[in-house]
Amino acid sequence: MQFHLSFPITPLEQAVEYSDKLLLMGSCFAEEIGAQLQSHRFDVNINPHGILFNPLSITHALTSYLDGKVYTKNDLFLHNDLWHSWDHHSRFSDANPDVVLARINQHQQEAAVFLEQADWLVITLGSAHAHFLKENNKLVANNHKVPAGHFYKKLISAEEIITALDNVMHRLFFRNKKAKLLFTVSPVRYIRDGVVENNLSKAVLLQAVHHLVNKFDRLYYFPAYELVIDDLRDYRFYKEDMVHPNDQAIAYVWEKVVQNCIHPASQEILHTIADINRAAAHRPFNPATSQHQQFLKTYIAKIKELQAGHPDLQLAPLLAVFQQQLL
Repeated sequence: MQFHLSFPITPLEQAVEYSDKLLLMGSCFAEEIGAQLQSHRFDVNINPHGILFNPLSITHALTSYLDGKVYTKNDLFLHNDLWHSWDHHSRFSDANPDVVLARINQHQQEAAVFLEQADWLVITLGSAHAHFLKENNKLVANNHKVPAGHFYKKLISAEEIITALDNVMHRLFFRNKKAKLLFTVSPVRYIRDGVVENNLSKAVLLQAVHHLVNKFDRLYYFPAYELVIDDLRDYRFYKEDMVHPNDQAIAYVWEKVVQNCIHPASQEILHTIADINRAAAHRPFNPATSQHQQFLKTYIAKIKELQAGHPDLQLAPLLAVFQQQLL
């Protein structure tokens, strides 16, 4: 008997390789997949603005990289003894505005350079709901726990999303001739907006993304949303909050990413690195035994062999894990 609905996924025409540079932007699910890519030693830059949920904030961030924007104290505001940016996640916030600006502008500069060189821009859209300041209609990427009365919420239309993404893509393609875009819609359920409202939001995002993917040759869609909502389709694949996919669900989606988005030759490297990662996480009861010391030497040799064949891989941190345990 079959207890879940599986469906075929169209593999990417141009699969991701280890030589590629990937910029990932969007919701917290983008960070989950980005962390998997990072742990398997892909060259990635993850959310330079921090987590962004709505398409307008994502396109605003991309525009700031293309414009080479430098943030100043005029872009910050003080709330609860901390300085914040309406454009950024609270991970940038600090009691010292100079610290905030240093963090923001360092990420701005790095993202601007990375975007010019990126082979892939991976955008994970979380919600079509966006928040704006009542006083001046400014788009808000994060409310930083400012009271809700300061904002109004709007469901962005598919047309607005298409226009915003279309504009930034034309600018990106003019600057970066090789860039390709991979869209996903986050399976995180934003029930604070309401269950009906969340479903409407996801429908708007899906409509906008598929319109764009059907319009451009360099745009692709990966069904992360459908894998969790329609394939797994069970609350046991969510965390206790019943909102965020749990580790099993993320591992399942990652497995499909590897199978359908990663080049076969790079899949071989990925599986080798996955084995090395598991070995690096091993904690022996008796590290001084000859058996464990031989285990370390075996994996040191494996890393060096892999590094020799693929010198661009950043394997030094993994190598250090094993070398530090040698007696």
